Amino acid sequence: MATPTPSRSTSSTISGVADGPRPEGDTALESLRASDPALARLIDRLDPVDLASWRARWSLDHFASLARAIVGQQIATPAAAAIFGQLQAFIGQRDAASAIAGASDAELRRIGLSAAKAASLRDLAARTLDGRLELDRLASLTDDEAHAQLTAVRGIGSWTADMFLLGQLGRPDVLPAGDLGIRRAVQQLYGLQAMPSEGEVRRLSEAWRPHRSLATAYLYSSLRAAP
Repeated sequence: MATPTPSRSTSSTISGVADGPRPEGDTALESLRASDPALARLIDRLDPVDLASWRARWSLDHFASLARAIVGQQIATPAAAAIFGQLQAFIGQRDAASAIAGASDAELRRIGLSAAKAASLRDLAARTLDGRLELDRLASLTDDEAHAQLTAVRGIGSWTADMFLLGQLGRPDVLPAGDLGIRRAVQQLYGLQAMPSEGEVRRLSEAWRPHRSLATAYLYSSLRAAP
């Protein structure tokens, strides 16, 4: 595997802007409607979902998006935002991966990072710098290849990788089947007595291929619209 130096477009700072979102055409919506009567009723009941706008929330560059995901694990949103803000201030205009790799334990503690999160950020930085995590090439990799590189990073699990593929890379056929919100939405969609397992969600969602990202957006919307 090549070991490129980090690109200025993906990790030069921790507040850069990601590539623009990819629009979703009417064909995907009609395909979902045709694939599943229950999903068709859900789509017709909800306000239209524009994936380009839905993905716009992922406004950070690749490195910053992953760093923010690590920082935010298992803590309240305001606390995560505060710590991530301190991390951004610490890095400033330096290359983010290099700044984190060169930071001392004391500096990372002062930012508010736990030892585990500091170790995860160091691993993210190291993999970015030595090319094991090919941030510049993620867009050209298959879903499985990108997912494998992401989940190899300490502290990045399958859910974080799925959300990165969905929002940051704009992949059209991603469903975070293990997400509790998605499982709850699927339970409501089909009127199931019990919340389905991750495996059951994956099985049920096979009919939605290759547009499961759009289905995911509607499932999340259905949770907000539910009484």
